[in-house]
Amino acid sequence: MQELINKANVLMEALPWIKNFYGKTIVIKYGGNAMVEEKLKEGFARDIILMKYIGLNPVVVHGGGPQIGKVLEAMKIESNFIQGMRVTDSATMDVVEMVLGGKVNKEIVKNINLHGGKAVGLTGKDGGLIRARKLEMKAVNPETLTPEIIDIGMVGEVESVDPTVISALEESNFIPVIAPIGVGLNGETYNINADLVAGRIAGALKAEKLILLTDIEGVKDKQGKLISTIDVGRVPDLINDETISGGMIPKINCCVDAVEEGVFKAHIIDGRMEHACLLEIFTDKGIGTAVARFDK
Repeated sequence: MQELINKANVLMEALPWIKNFYGKTIVIKYGGNAMVEEKLKEGFARDIILMKYIGLNPVVVHGGGPQIGKVLEAMKIESNFIQGMRVTDSATMDVVEMVLGGKVNKEIVKNINLHGGKAVGLTGKDGGLIRARKLEMKAVNPETLTPEIIDIGMVGEVESVDPTVISALEESNFIPVIAPIGVGLNGETYNINADLVAGRIAGALKAEKLILLTDIEGVKDKQGKLISTIDVGRVPDLINDETISGGMIPKINCCVDAVEEGVFKAHIIDGRMEHACLLEIFTDKGIGTAVARFDK
């Protein structure tokens, strides 16, 4: 009997959060180990379905770098990286679109539908969702010490987002699952960082939350202790003193940009934890690092 009471108490703890987020949009960037381990994949699908059934509007944006790498290797297409970005020529872009928009996207859709949800797969090409432009990567020439632009191919950045197709799916009780592929002014296809796409979509939808699933707990201070909340105004100082460094910088900047565009709160959480999204949304303490404008 005590076990049943404990379960009831968990539901009661979640009740105010369910009420608070009812009808709100939650954008989730799905990546890392949560996309690889079977138990986590199944748990993620069930979590998304639960959100939908209790009145939230989850929108999933996914990555797929490791999956792209495996297919390129199998096809004997060499992968090159500059400043952590995959150089994407036309042959590589064909594989990226095939893997992200096809294999990976449809597997996520299948998992959600298999467990009782209604998911629809999209890329940024669908319904004019993501207008993109070529990413200009800048670096300093070590010989001349002058800045120069490096061409890394069909890697893009988001120019604009038209969320009409997402809103239409939400109104029909479908769960959008979006691959981070955009289209240029003349129909060019661009591969875009999934964190950036998730942030821009969250901003366009004025989402209640942006959640980035990662393979780390969140932002930590110099003593290794998790920082649970960060005001957007503190971020430049934390970057300058190298509390935030390396691959965490683009993630935290993505969160800041989303908040500046109208997202109430952005979160960086550990997707290796079972039911990570539910723990963040429906518990009193939450997990990971929250980024917001706390002086409002």
